[in-house]
Amino acid sequence: MKINSLSLISVVSVLTFASNANAGVWTDFYIGGMVGVGGQTMFAEHKNETDSSQMFGGVIGMDLPVFRIEGEYDYFNSSDLNTNAAMLNLYAKMPSTVILPYIGAGIGMAFGGKQEITENGVKTKYSIDSTAAYQAMLGATIDILKLPIKFDVEGRVLYAPDIYKIEATNTTPDMLQYGVRAKVRYIF
Repeated sequence: MKINSLSLISVVSVLTFASNANAGVWTDFYIGGMVGVGGQTMFAEHKNETDSSQMFGGVIGMDLPVFRIEGEYDYFNSSDLNTNAAMLNLYAKMPSTVILPYIGAGIGMAFGGKQEITENGVKTKYSIDSTAAYQAMLGATIDILKLPIKFDVEGRVLYAPDIYKIEATNTTPDMLQYGVRAKVRYIF
């Protein structure tokens, strides 16, 4: 009975921490790209606007047995707003062999871009200020054994407060970006 339990623990440990591209290596470095779709809501004083949006980006990171750390660049685009974000993310991975669920959080900065608002036939353009940004992720990694490529599918929410100031008022809208993303990572 004791030998069977020890064998089961050994097999589960080997399957959980086995490295696909670099056998015996505890840290994998990677680069990748991602695309996504979702929605974007702008919160201003007594007025909220929601649009559909697209996202494109790139990542560079380090994959450890239990955690993943990555730097990320995103470009968000909707019908009246485009902006960029640079984020530092930390993910906690759940043990598994082929499909690895994870949860993550990130902190960074939204910067650049513009918002164009049309009211009463008058177009007004606002430049996006550099401001703090925060995000949360929930997803799963699909690990194809023997290949140095991993696929991630995840849901994300990014919040950036006070992204610009509306002139002649004290109003500073907040941005909430949410959606689903697909990411491909190449493991070195």
